[in-house]
Amino acid sequence: MGASLNEIKQRIASTKKTSQITKAMQMVSAAKLTKSEAHSRQFQVYASKVREIVTHLAAQQLTDLAGTPDSKKGINYNSMLISRPVKKTGYIVITSDGGLVGGYNSSILKQMMTMIKDDHQNSNDYVMISIGGTGADFFKTRGIPLAYELRNLSDQPSFEEVRKIVNMATSMYQTEVFDELYVCYNHHVNSLTSQFRVEKMLPIIDLDPSEAKKYEQEYLFEPSREAILDQLLPQYAESLIYGAIVDAKTAEHAAGMTAMKTATDNAKHIIDDLTISYNRARQGAITQEITEIVGGAAALE
Repeated sequence: MGASLNEIKQRIASTKKTSQITKAMQMVSAAKLTKSEAHSRQFQVYASKVREIVTHLAAQQLTDLAGTPDSKKGINYNSMLISRPVKKTGYIVITSDGGLVGGYNSSILKQMMTMIKDDHQNSNDYVMISIGGTGADFFKTRGIPLAYELRNLSDQPSFEEVRKIVNMATSMYQTEVFDELYVCYNHHVNSLTSQFRVEKMLPIIDLDPSEAKKYEQEYLFEPSREAILDQLLPQYAESLIYGAIVDAKTAEHAAGMTAMKTATDNAKHIIDDLTISYNRARQGAITQEITEIVGGAAALE
């Protein structure tokens, strides 16, 4: 019985140490989440302004694209606004680099595999780009080729960190390596909830010409509206992709915080159960000792 008591005591001490670690990790993730949410809010202000400018500049092209075929003749449309026949689809899949984030990665990868199975005959029908080591390793293990992978992003990634992969994605679309681009990730709803999202980034089809802001005095464009739009539309597409990365990182920190909170709560339950088991074993040992003493005293009478 003594050995059993010592074993229970060791398990209680070990579980307490584990709960201290998970509690600390929960607090770290909570701090990262707060920073990421602030970063995301700040970026939304920028994204909203860029969208406003792009919509204003592209309003005429967007209106013409929605018109009759005859109204489109002789107009030089930006390639990022035009939907073309889809021969190949591009995917950017955003996962974490490590574990300890609950079901964050599994929900993304499971639904990605379902999409690929349902929508494509073979790997020649799509181009895969992975952000995050977990996703990259997952696809490589299953023989899915990657056009590019990016690992070890910081907790609050700057645009400079992702510039190469973002620029490459827009360039691959413009050179017709693929004909449409989707970003697949977990969208941050709140600290307890995230939702799997598949957002079509290219071609840019979500701009509404009716949202174009009207000005009393029109801008003077140099060299021309079309030339400026040719420069601005890729930057707008890049900002959309970067916004998805920021959103995904926020969801990752929330998942990490929730996972560590769950681990800490489970550790507390285990400690409570072990404490009850220890008290019962200790009470049993005391009862046995008392019984032996009483039995010994009775034998001497």
